[in-house]
Amino acid sequence: MAPETLPLLTPYKMGKFELSHRVVLAPLTRQRSYGNVPQPHAVLYYSQRATKGGLLIAEATGVSDTAQGYSDTPGIWTKEQVEAWKPIVRAVHDKGAIFFCQIWHTGRVSNYGDPPLASFMFLVSSSSRKRDRSLLTHLSLICGVLCRFPAQWASSSLQHRQRHPPVAQHDDSVAEYSPPHRLRTDEIPHIVNDFRLAARNAIEAGFDGVEVHGAHGYLLEQFMKDSVNDRTDEYGGSLENRCRFPLEVVQAVVDEIGADRVGIRLSPFTDYMESWDSDPEALGLYMAKALSKLGLLYCHVVEPRMAIVEGRRKLQHGLLPIRKAFQGTFIAAGGYDREEGNKAVNSGYTDLLAFGRLFLANPDLPKRFLLDAPLNKYNRLTFYTPDPSSATPTTPFSIPRPDFQTPFGDPANKTPQIRYQGPRVALVLGLNLRLFMVSTWCPLCDASSDVCAVVFFIII
Repeated sequence: MAPETLPLLTPYKMGKFELSHRVVLAPLTRQRSYGNVPQPHAVLYYSQRATKGGLLIAEATGVSDTAQGYSDTPGIWTKEQVEAWKPIVRAVHDKGAIFFCQIWHTGRVSNYGDPPLASFMFLVSSSSRKRDRSLLTHLSLICGVLCRFPAQWASSSLQHRQRHPPVAQHDDSVAEYSPPHRLRTDEIPHIVNDFRLAARNAIEAGFDGVEVHGAHGYLLEQFMKDSVNDRTDEYGGSLENRCRFPLEVVQAVVDEIGADRVGIRLSPFTDYMESWDSDPEALGLYMAKALSKLGLLYCHVVEPRMAIVEGRRKLQHGLLPIRKAFQGTFIAAGGYDREEGNKAVNSGYTDLLAFGRLFLANPDLPKRFLLDAPLNKYNRLTFYTPDPSSATPTTPFSIPRPDFQTPFGDPANKTPQIRYQGPRVALVLGLNLRLFMVSTWCPLCDASSDVCAVVFFIII
């Protein structure tokens, strides 16, 4: 396929925004906003991935101090946070790109007993159901945060075990979690208002719009999906009732900044954070139709899991009914590459495509697609490390590729910092997974924690 005919690189008009191509930077949690305040190093991270007429969606950003689920994720509820976002947004706009801020509330996906999350005292959800697995599924809490606070973590973890004893699972593994508070009906408007104020703050920070995070098992999805929501009031039971709270959030955001500045992310087919639905297609269709009535700018939906077809992992393309039901711009996400992406756009299956891991390792991804150039490989171990100098290797196409290079460190230093900290990381990883018995499930490979920790130590 000739470069000039690549569907992924054709222009598209999204509401009032003129896009030069269809390659979108997906919202990617990095956990490098220390104290929940965006940091200067994010200027380079986002501006490197900005192109004239390109669409970027910022990492999930908390709407309040009680909305946070992970350490060092950015917020947008204080004046300090708004001011910290401004130079980052300005750098993206200087490259001619469009920048949306994803806003979220994690709900029950947190733990109020362990540092560094001890300040998040009030976990809320649609129900009081606890998560089945450990909180420690983000690598920063394994090899990033633990490297920074090993002694404090050890002390508090032992205290926490006395307050919330481990619970044996069906496979004899052990998991700890904090029970959420079931939101009362009179408390729900306060959460809705947090989203409204966050949207206002995002516009003040200079963002072109916001994306409401209604996916991946966080608070809004904890209401939408019947595996979590066991309410019997007007926010539970029927599909219409379960979608009431998310739609109230979207309505409030639309009323505050206008529907032409608002998108949403949904994942009806996924089971992230033990959140799934018995009829995901009905859920997706209902939300698509309801959001269309609100005039939402775009709907960003995560694909169902990939399937093995003729010996190759392929997308199932299960979003077509939802795409047809939604009347605005449709963005698909989940496992796409250059070939599958071009097919999806060319067939009319989607308008735009969001890329995550490929964009992390290739900040010039649209150019690489244009030239059909080789792609840098992403490194999962660096996705959530709090030190930006040990980020996933990312080398612009125009620069000769060393073995390792990050946009945050010295180009001459070809070894990520995580290698210097390897023994310490592995030791703390082993202690955390085995001594404290937080979890015996490894998020990297599904191996037992003892084996994984030993292998991790040997490799590093």
